[in-house]
Amino acid sequence: MKKWLKIAALIIVLIALYLAWLFFAPASLYNGTNPYLYIRTGNATKEAVLGSLKDSSLMKHLGAFEWLGDRLNIWQKLRPGKYAITGSESVFSLVRKIRNNRQEQVNLTITKLRTKNDLAQLVGRKFETNAETFLAYITNTDSLKHFGLDTNTIMTLILPDTYTYYWSTSPKRILQKLEQQHQKFWTAERKNKAAALGLTPEEVYILASIVEEETLRNDEKPIISSVYLNRLRKGMYLGADPTIKFALNDFSLKRIYFGHINSTASSPYNTYKNKGLPPGPICTPQTATIEAVLNTQQTNYLFFCAKPNGNGYHAFAENETDHFKNAKIYQDWLNQNKIQ
Repeated sequence: MKKWLKIAALIIVLIALYLAWLFFAPASLYNGTNPYLYIRTGNATKEAVLGSLKDSSLMKHLGAFEWLGDRLNIWQKLRPGKYAITGSESVFSLVRKIRNNRQEQVNLTITKLRTKNDLAQLVGRKFETNAETFLAYITNTDSLKHFGLDTNTIMTLILPDTYTYYWSTSPKRILQKLEQQHQKFWTAERKNKAAALGLTPEEVYILASIVEEETLRNDEKPIISSVYLNRLRKGMYLGADPTIKFALNDFSLKRIYFGHINSTASSPYNTYKNKGLPPGPICTPQTATIEAVLNTQQTNYLFFCAKPNGNGYHAFAENETDHFKNAKIYQDWLNQNKIQ
């Protein structure tokens, strides 16, 4: 009898060890590439999760995973998301991770974007929603009513920064977080500065986007801003070359010719043919550039052109005569260096 008890005890110990190994030992087949379980919106089901794990070969012991998931009732609580499967992931830890909705977060880092399509492509690489779906959302007038913006001004919500989301975040909620940062930036003081310039926050952003494209030199930005503000006050055309590049959707151009200006005459972004600001921004400016517009330098300048040698600085002028002299020097330098 004692012999059989010992055998039974040994069997129980072996079973316990096996179960401990089965549920708590690393079960990941992590190979260093895309180690994530994706549970998609509208398809958060037991079958989808098991199928995804099987197809991706991320975990072994799927039978044990299913059994434990049944016992802990995780299938009725599934939520869409991106769940990391680490090299030490066990069956138990993955079940608990899903049950507790411990999703991986997604960092959306925005630097300079020029078009809505640029934003959509960036979102499509980071989120469940694809680029086409996001672009359709931000180009739909009805979708944007919530934000009080239109398809041209929606990009004024964006302040370059890093934003943290969940992978399954919807297009609307992506924009809402951008809106929160936008509202935090636009304090009463900044709004008052904009009003003193005769501009709305959206118009300040649009002007800042032009300044951003004109120069990389932060110390010059308040001066360039003053040129455009002086032109606006006098009812002059802005005549901003970067708006022509935007209208052409060709940001590689080094020089703007009359042909470029004439070929985009019908575009509302052509500031040689349309007075006032364009209907939307031509890029996402740095906050420092927005500040440069809000704190624009007081000048009488109405013109500027790049200086030769390509150092990024500009020559400013109060009248056409001086401007044409500066422009001739720069154009001669371009021609000498065969810059087209």
